[in-house]
Amino acid sequence: MRIIEIFHSLQGEGPTTGLRTSFIRTARCNLRCAWCDTTYSFGPGKERSIPSVLEEVAGHRTRYVCLTGGEPLLQRESVELVRRLSLAGYHTVIETGGSLDVSAYLPLARTTISLDVKCPSSRMERRMCWENLPLLRSKDVVKFVVADRADYDYAKRVIEERPFKAQTVIQPVWGAPPGPFADWVLADHLDARVMLQEHKLLWGDVRGK
Repeated sequence: MRIIEIFHSLQGEGPTTGLRTSFIRTARCNLRCAWCDTTYSFGPGKERSIPSVLEEVAGHRTRYVCLTGGEPLLQRESVELVRRLSLAGYHTVIETGGSLDVSAYLPLARTTISLDVKCPSSRMERRMCWENLPLLRSKDVVKFVVADRADYDYAKRVIEERPFKAQTVIQPVWGAPPGPFADWVLADHLDARVMLQEHKLLWGDVRGK
């Protein structure tokens, strides 16, 4: 499979925030979000075998893995990689942009899907695969990366009009003042978690962190 990088850090987003995690960043993405902070993942990366990836992950000595990108669902080997990780006892968070079918990953044990719903500021909201939302489980996450009030209102409409079982996260775009989003969630009694990117609070916008 095509890999950009594998590294050991603290998870900065989602349900395993703060935990030591082995990150596997796959190459290529089918979206071009306006605020993307990992454009270096658009490239071809390097060809890696699944055994070599597993060996490097084992060296990090953590039970948690994050399969991210780019868009990991573009890699046909990703399902087998996650299956092998599960058999080895790892819990894997699969981060996806929400434009591709997630159904092949749902039967795999010890997995969490973290699925983005693209808001208007991303300029990719029309690329969503809406069929994914009702498939998600209560342990999965639907994340809205929001840059302004228009994004927040869009997220609120999706939550109201397209019910899902997964946990809801409102995540301000890095650099946007987070306070207003928290105030809006409180005012609307929205059943959502407001989360910042912890790794950027700790280290700034640094690659490999």
